[in-house]
Amino acid sequence: MRCNVGNTERIVRISIGSAIVLAGLYYKNWWGLIGVAPIVTGAVRYCPLNEALGISNCEVGT
Repeated sequence: MRCNVGNTERIVRISIGSAIVLAGLYYKNWWGLIGVAPIVTGAVRYCPLNEALGISNCEVGT
C-alpha cells in the first residue's frame, strides 16, 4: 500500500473520526462506530477511496 493521505489530511481525518466516536459515546448510539474508518485511514495513511479516485496528498518522496 502506497501512502495517499498527507499530514494535514491525516490530522483532519483523525480529529473528525475522534469527534464522531465521542459523539456516539455521548449519545449512546452505535452510529459513532462510523468514526473508526477515518481514524484507521488517517493512522495507516492509506485510503482506498482516494486511490480509486486517483487522489494522493502525500508529499513527494514519502
